[in-house]
Amino acid sequence: MRMIIVGCGRNGSGLALTLCRMGHAVTVIDSNPAAFRALGPSFRGETVEGIGFDREVLLKAKIDRTDALAAFTSSDESNAVIARIAREIYHVPKVVARLYDQGKAEIYRRLGIQTLSSLTWRIKRATDLLCYSPLNTVFSMANGDVEIVEIEVPPLMTGHKVSELTVPGEIHMVSILRENRTILPTMGTVLQKDDLLYIAVVVASSGRLKRIFGLANGKGM
Repeated sequence: MRMIIVGCGRNGSGLALTLCRMGHAVTVIDSNPAAFRALGPSFRGETVEGIGFDREVLLKAKIDRTDALAAFTSSDESNAVIARIAREIYHVPKVVARLYDQGKAEIYRRLGIQTLSSLTWRIKRATDLLCYSPLNTVFSMANGDVEIVEIEVPPLMTGHKVSELTVPGEIHMVSILRENRTILPTMGTVLQKDDLLYIAVVVASSGRLKRIFGLANGKGM
């Protein structure tokens, strides 16, 4: 995948290096050329000096051919502008923005932008969001018979209850990440747009889980 990271601070550089090691084509943008030193000699991506919401800078970074963008500058306002440009003008499929003021989370959500707060920030979490796949295993129990998988609620499942997705002894909803807040669902909890679901599933029932969510073929994970 082609990815752009705007902001080469400690978190941005760490994310860029992680994605690069995973084999992604990564371009890092920062207004301070000295910041690129944090990437070190092992970085095999590209760097672009400039303001992250400048049109010429973004085009130089090939935003029109980018699969994902992460806005991780030190300014919420800049991150909001960068994310909106990426989402609304260049239609980047996956956009993630670092958010310091949680009071603005609802604004981002309405724009369809996933946010990471300073409290929940983890490079792995950002990597998962940028490299999102329909069904992603995030934890495997010791014997490998049960896994915790994450999936963004499909549009057709919005409005359905957790009870409709539960198969006793096989599939159980563990938690839901909603608007940067984790909730423990009940059987009556109604799924909402943009919910990120964490589901415990017996590996032998992975095909059944895929069929429930309408994923291709219902074959193994």
